[in-house]
Amino acid sequence: MTKFSPPTIKRLDNGVYQLTTQTIVNRALGETFEFFAKAENLNKITPPWLHFNIVSDTPIQMGVGTIIEYRLKLRGFPIKWVSEIPIWQPPFRFVDQQKNGPYQYWHHEHLLQENNTNSTTVKDIVTYKVPLGRLMHTLFVKHDLKRIFEHRKRSLQNLLY
Repeated sequence: MTKFSPPTIKRLDNGVYQLTTQTIVNRALGETFEFFAKAENLNKITPPWLHFNIVSDTPIQMGVGTIIEYRLKLRGFPIKWVSEIPIWQPPFRFVDQQKNGPYQYWHHEHLLQENNTNSTTVKDIVTYKVPLGRLMHTLFVKHDLKRIFEHRKRSLQNLLY
């Protein structure tokens, strides 16, 4: 059985927000981390309406310092996004951080924890800041991020059940 905690978003100081969500998948810790360690799997868990595409040459060797370039469309606008992996601690934790993209700040921490039932808890903590602050967040970003992470949950349920 796969369990999911809906995304929650809270406002921190200075216009910074934090999204937190978690999913329990019925796969062992090592197998779950291997899924996330293959950057190409981002295509499988990203909503089709984002028209997400990895531009970097694949396969990508993941580790500290890895740079990944993406292209996507958000509300019809083409976006270039470049991420770096500053933290890589298999099979428990890794972080991707935006170097260039639509956010003023984006730090996505992935935490994986083995459960007693041969399942893994996947927790996402995304700390971010958006241009135009609270107005942009309220009108667009909050809703879009919740939709993205709800899609991610459904995809993980299908792929790692």
